[in-house]
Amino acid sequence: MLNDRQKSILDIIDEQGDVTLNELSQAFSDVSVMTLRRDLLQLEQLGHVLRNKGGAVSLKKLTEYSQIPGEENEYGLRARANIASKKIIAEKALKLVRKGCSIYLDAGSTIMALARMLPNEHFNIITNATNVAQELIERTNTSVVILGGNLNRNTLSVSGPSAIKSIDRINIEMAFMSASAFTLETGFTVSNVYESELKRKVISKAKKRIMLMDSSKIGKDLMYTLAELNDIDVLITELDNLPADIKKAAKAKNIEIL
Repeated sequence: MLNDRQKSILDIIDEQGDVTLNELSQAFSDVSVMTLRRDLLQLEQLGHVLRNKGGAVSLKKLTEYSQIPGEENEYGLRARANIASKKIIAEKALKLVRKGCSIYLDAGSTIMALARMLPNEHFNIITNATNVAQELIERTNTSVVILGGNLNRNTLSVSGPSAIKSIDRINIEMAFMSASAFTLETGFTVSNVYESELKRKVISKAKKRIMLMDSSKIGKDLMYTLAELNDIDVLITELDNLPADIKKAAKAKNIEIL
């Protein structure tokens, strides 16, 4: 439940579309910046806003601006879904991240949860996600390379021929990937052909392929397959026990499940 100040902050963000901490400090001069940061964190955890460098963006506005017929659910809607599951997945993934190697972070709200957990240490990050890049640029010890290409407002990511061509020149040691749906029959799928091709390219280049996916996506399929189960090395979900058929297939292909 929000207190009166948090409700006022949310009203400001929804009306303006975004807000900076400096603006909030002026509006609430009797409250410390640390308290305002905690307010924004709680608003994000409740699915009202997305924090960014120096402030927050309204998920309500983001959803309004992002409605393109035929696309998968808007990023804002996905960011609000299964928050606890994504946190569990991100915590598992964080244990696999190695300093000093080249790491690809895919687009997606679960990957974003992982990006937020990364400490300010020496990581070499490549990403096609604008929000991931914006989050990590605050880490002064972290190197960030963002791909160029066509911006998808629904996923806050870039893809297309330019992004795919960029991957040709990059060596990727670890790739943390996402998908919108998965079945054993169709593999990992998404609804956008350009994003599917980019993800496929990254997986083909990476030495270690790690798929982050919450259980709500299991049993569903979309139009474009980006990878089969045997194209990855590690599958991370929030579940303690995956469906038996998936566990059996993963074991047969020597895929680690976390």
